[in-house]
Amino acid sequence: MNSWLWIKYLLTAAVVVAVSEFARRNDKLGGLVAALPLITVLSLVWLQLEQQPVEKIANHARYTFWYVLPTLPMFLVFPWLLARWGFWPALGSSLVLTLVLFAAFAWCMARLGVVDLL
Repeated sequence: MNSWLWIKYLLTAAVVVAVSEFARRNDKLGGLVAALPLITVLSLVWLQLEQQPVEKIANHARYTFWYVLPTLPMFLVFPWLLARWGFWPALGSSLVLTLVLFAAFAWCMARLGVVDLL
């Protein structure tokens, strides 16, 4: 494995660890930092540094937007389920909900001719 790939792994992992550390210390700050598109920005930077075509970089940003939308309800459902079912059942149910919402969203967007997500 080349050194560039290791640098990407380490920096990306550092962002994830930093987000979890912020969240451990302060709920609001952790939520804010987690909501920032840090991984997406890093991905865009990696693509640019790897001299990927502008169209590929633009598509990455565009698809990220569409893929985020059906994941948003999870952040409301998970806390509600967490208080009632505990962590693992709430997380699993939230992930299943997200998959169902994504499939429905992708189907609707394709049917309306907005974007093909599959």
